[in-house]
Amino acid sequence: MTTRTAARRGKTSRPRTKAKGSAALLRVVLAALEDMKAVNVKVIDVRGLTDVADTLVIASGTSDRHVRSLADRVIEQAKASGVRPLGIEGEREGEWVLVDLQDIVLHVMLPRVREFYALERLWEAGPAAEAPAHTVQS
Repeated sequence: MTTRTAARRGKTSRPRTKAKGSAALLRVVLAALEDMKAVNVKVIDVRGLTDVADTLVIASGTSDRHVRSLADRVIEQAKASGVRPLGIEGEREGEWVLVDLQDIVLHVMLPRVREFYALERLWEAGPAAEAPAHTVQS
C-alpha cells in the first residue's frame, strides 16, 4: 500500500515521536557544544514545569566571541539535522545567546552572566510550595 493510498484510507505512516526527535536533537546540540569546547554544560529536564520546552541546555563560553561561536555551531548543526530555530536572541552582544530549538532551549552565557542569573537554581528548584492561605480580617 502506497503512502497516498494509505492516506486516503485514513492510515498514514507513523510519525516520529516527539521523544525520539528530542533525544536526537539533544545529541546534536551536545555534540556541537563539545566540538567547540563549551564549558560547564548542564542539561535540565523541565517537562512538567513549563510548556515552553522539554529540555534546557545551559553552557558557558570563555569570551563573547566563544559564546557566539558556540551558538552558531549549534544552529548550524541543528539546521543540518532538519531543525530550524524558532528564535535566536543576544547574538550581537555575545554575553548571553538564547537559541529556541522547539523542544530544547539553549542558553550560552559568559560565566559571570551565568552566575548572576543562576538559571540552574531557578529551574532545578522545581515547583514552588503552595503559599499558606491567609485570612483577611475586617
